[in-house]
Amino acid sequence: MEKSIKIFAPATVANVAAGFDILGFALEKPGDEILIRKTDKTGIQIKNESAFTSMPLQPENNTAGVALQAYLDAIESKQGFEITFIKKVKPGSGIGSSAASSAAAVFGANELLGNPLPAKDLVAFAMEGERLASGSAHADNVAPALLGGFVLIRSYHPLDIIPLPTPERLCCSIIHPQIELKTEDARKVLKKQITLQNAVVQWGNTAGLIAGLFREDYALFGRSLQDVIIEPTRSILIPGYDQMKEAALQAGALGCNISGSGPSLFAFSTSLEEASRVAEAMQQVCSSLQIDSDIYVSRVNKKGPIVL
Repeated sequence: MEKSIKIFAPATVANVAAGFDILGFALEKPGDEILIRKTDKTGIQIKNESAFTSMPLQPENNTAGVALQAYLDAIESKQGFEITFIKKVKPGSGIGSSAASSAAAVFGANELLGNPLPAKDLVAFAMEGERLASGSAHADNVAPALLGGFVLIRSYHPLDIIPLPTPERLCCSIIHPQIELKTEDARKVLKKQITLQNAVVQWGNTAGLIAGLFREDYALFGRSLQDVIIEPTRSILIPGYDQMKEAALQAGALGCNISGSGPSLFAFSTSLEEASRVAEAMQQVCSSLQIDSDIYVSRVNKKGPIVL
């Protein structure tokens, strides 16, 4: 049995407009790359060879370390591991940085131990990394990071995860404005109560998104990418948000919204060429506001983590 492997785990988009905490999908790029190695002594060691120097190296303070320890406790294993981060999704980007780390760690350890658990059962352990990162053990990033594609979390108690189909032509544009916005802070601004009127609109859009995926109805999917509950509050925290969204739509995007808790935005198109134009249009808005940004253009990742 192998002693070490290199793992790629994808970045993800959570919430997907109306699907707060219940919908997410995986990206083909970017993602985390880690080297995970079995060690002769118990415990977890974290090493960092990525470009981000602020990563906690204590396993109890690292999302990957916490997720891996939860996994080892559950299977009653005393096996020791060393995790080395090689490439990292930028922390605080809103595209599942902590989820990719957690997913890579538990997926890699499960591979090295002979796959005692199916991928779907690993989600609960990766959620513990999310609890550390944001104070909430949500699954809409870690579930697609581990399973690939679009995922619906129908229930958290008990955890009930439903993989959804992905229309073949669907492509995604991501823009990450270089501003700091912590997930924990973005959750604090949310209202605790909503009106029945807004709830009805949100339910309709959530159902429309899922119906659009099943029917490969791009128009239905696009017009369902509306969020009347979370977006109005969180968008205030992202400079130039309305202008970037309008630029994406004018460039031909099916729809555009906040990725996770922000500050990244995502937009959907029906080709990589169109998605590139959409990404560039959003980046031009950032540039006009003198905000640096990174852009990514990607198909939906249907595989989840892979051994490199």
